[in-house]
Amino acid sequence: VQLQASGGGLVQPRGSLRLSCAVSGSIFSFDRVSWYRQAARGQRALVASITRDGTTQYADSVKGRCTIWRDYGSNALVLQMNSLMTGDTAVYYCNSIDRGSAQWGQGTQVTVSS
Repeated sequence: VQLQASGGGLVQPRGSLRLSCAVSGSIFSFDRVSWYRQAARGQRALVASITRDGTTQYADSVKGRCTIWRDYGSNALVLQMNSLMTGDTAVYYCNSIDRGSAQWGQGTQVTVSS
């Protein structure tokens, strides 16, 4: 399984970004696909996930501001982030879990700054 994340960049506070993670194999076949993030001096933490049956989960810090979904046309995992704050600055990684095997994408930098 290969995962390729994109869409990061520099955005002002209260702005929006859409991250995308292209995957090999059908995005709908994995047990779970997720976005994690890691700030410069922090640990990698879950941002949002979606399971094969479509159940979503969000970190408390992003609830109401982020939406995760699987895009059929592009076969990608998408994370729409709105009302971004400086605390959202981090490297964002996509992750897949399938039959107990986990894979990570290379990460994309999101910087929220004025």
